[in-house]
Amino acid sequence: MRALARRCWGQRLAGGVVAARPSPRWRALTGLGGEDGRDARVREKPPWRVLFFGTDQFAREALRALHAASGVLNVHPSCLPRWRGPAPIIHTVLHGDAVTGVTIMQIRPKRFDVGPIVKQETIPVSPRSTAKELEVVLSRLGANMLISVLKNLPESLNRARQQPAEGVTYAPKISAGTSCIKWEEQTSEQIFRLYRAIGNIIPLQTLWMENTVKLLDLVEVNNSVLADLKLTGQTVTPGSVIYHKQLQILLVCCKDGWIGVRSVMLKKTLTATDFYNGYLHPWRQNNSQAPPSQCRFQTLRLPAKKKLAKTVVAMQQCIK
Repeated sequence: MRALARRCWGQRLAGGVVAARPSPRWRALTGLGGEDGRDARVREKPPWRVLFFGTDQFAREALRALHAASGVLNVHPSCLPRWRGPAPIIHTVLHGDAVTGVTIMQIRPKRFDVGPIVKQETIPVSPRSTAKELEVVLSRLGANMLISVLKNLPESLNRARQQPAEGVTYAPKISAGTSCIKWEEQTSEQIFRLYRAIGNIIPLQTLWMENTVKLLDLVEVNNSVLADLKLTGQTVTPGSVIYHKQLQILLVCCKDGWIGVRSVMLKKTLTATDFYNGYLHPWRQNNSQAPPSQCRFQTLRLPAKKKLAKTVVAMQQCIK
């Protein structure tokens, strides 16, 4: 990004602030002028400066210089002060929010997501939205909002308002432990929210006979499926696994009902039928006298300091 800024804007000033006069190459990239930049529709100067931070490891000197020059705007995918922090979209889905949005705000030194609100818009959240789907919608909304703010920057800044003190919530980073299903504690709705929130980042995990199992494809289960297997009204231990032959899915009992699983990853990716034929059915044949409660998924307890990045890398290696 810095290299692109240099090519488009010419020389950079001290502290990372970009020189104000755009170069001919910038004019060409905008599509508003010819190679010589003489088109009358091209501004001599853009009305704003932009510095993009792609990671947490940005230069503090550049941030200080830019803030001192004209302030810094941040596009945050939530309706601040709800879901301050690095994972707002995930927590929106995880907690079943019916409404979310985008906030364009001014950054304040030393603390993030607490500055004045320059512009804020809300949108409804579909009950079945995944975090990935919601990210696409909010990205488009945020881009349009940012363009609108930059076109009328002085007026937008004058209309900025302080964030309310009420309704503050936080959206911390997601750890690997978040993906571990707690069958005795979580309802089917909570498990599906978790799946829609982080399933595209890391699969939900559980324990099968001391082996870690990743649940790759979850589906909802209606009452007719349970009636077919005569499971309605029965007391079943959470984590118990039953194979539904007609639908070719695994039915797993949770706190208040059942979820369906189409595929899992053990040593490799397996369909529900493969898991039944290779693990579930042989175990029951060899342990016919064992109580059914032994043949179940259990909560996986990860070490407290295990990092999500390591888990993601391990999964990628398994897929390869």
